[in-house]
Amino acid sequence: MMEKNIREYARQFAYEPEVKNADKLGEFETVVIGGMGGSGLVAGVLRAIKPSLDVAVHHEYGLPQFADKDKEKRLFIAISHSGNTEEVVDFMNTAVSQGLQTAVVASHGKLLELAQQNGLPHITLPADDIQPRMALGYMLRAVLKLIKEEDLFSETGKLTDNLKPTELEPHGRRLAEAVINRIPIIYASRSNQILAYNWKIRFNETAKVPAFFNTFPELNHNEIQGFGTHEGSQVLSEKMSFIFLEDDSDHQRIKRRMDITAAMYKKFGLPVERIGLEGGTRLEKIFNTIILGDWTAYHAALKYGAELESVPGIDEFKRALGA
Repeated sequence: MMEKNIREYARQFAYEPEVKNADKLGEFETVVIGGMGGSGLVAGVLRAIKPSLDVAVHHEYGLPQFADKDKEKRLFIAISHSGNTEEVVDFMNTAVSQGLQTAVVASHGKLLELAQQNGLPHITLPADDIQPRMALGYMLRAVLKLIKEEDLFSETGKLTDNLKPTELEPHGRRLAEAVINRIPIIYASRSNQILAYNWKIRFNETAKVPAFFNTFPELNHNEIQGFGTHEGSQVLSEKMSFIFLEDDSDHQRIKRRMDITAAMYKKFGLPVERIGLEGGTRLEKIFNTIILGDWTAYHAALKYGAELESVPGIDEFKRALGA
């Protein structure tokens, strides 16, 4: 199923979301998105596509403290693919209890039930058998429709024809070979942080391995000191493998930092894979890179013999939590 979902990723951008109770959607100046895990990725993608958008993300219970200011000018969007994520349900309930403008995006579950009971604007996502992290196209289209970004909504529709997921598989297979039996560490510029984070999530949930990420230039002020400086450092880092996600539009000094960091790591005997973002538009670069991460994690999972779809560790934690 996962292989099929990756190959058919582009079809998500043909999705035409319908806003129920659209007449309740008033004016707003800023957006706060409450979401966790794969469902929470959409805010970061929005900011990467259009940095001028005033969109904040809340990965927590309740509402962010900054939202107390000018809260009547904000739209609070609760998004959860399952519709049952307890932090997001609490986010929505808190917003509704304070009389704030609230909308919901989910495929089913409590969020949709509460949205219908309260007459909230809401969008029902396609009920495909798909993991939340794999449904980012659906969720992006839904949020763009809610926040009335019609130009971006139209542009995402072009990805249906312009993305070629199957063509990215050989590169993903090769990258999986490069990181097998190592801990992937993914680096990107600050403007592409969401891509590094996406790759980390895919290694965690699909390949079932530890993975971490960081961004330039901040990592040059701390993290690089952890590698290659003494014997203990070498022993600890010998199981790590680095993936640099590099964008032609990155600041020239960021590119220079990436070059120097890669050379230092290689001098320390640390493997480094450097991947250029490919695509004719910002949207194409973002989703080509996300899909490449899906293929890499997919082929790593096959090599490890990991079960692709399930997330048993997360499920066990939820049972212990009583969620």
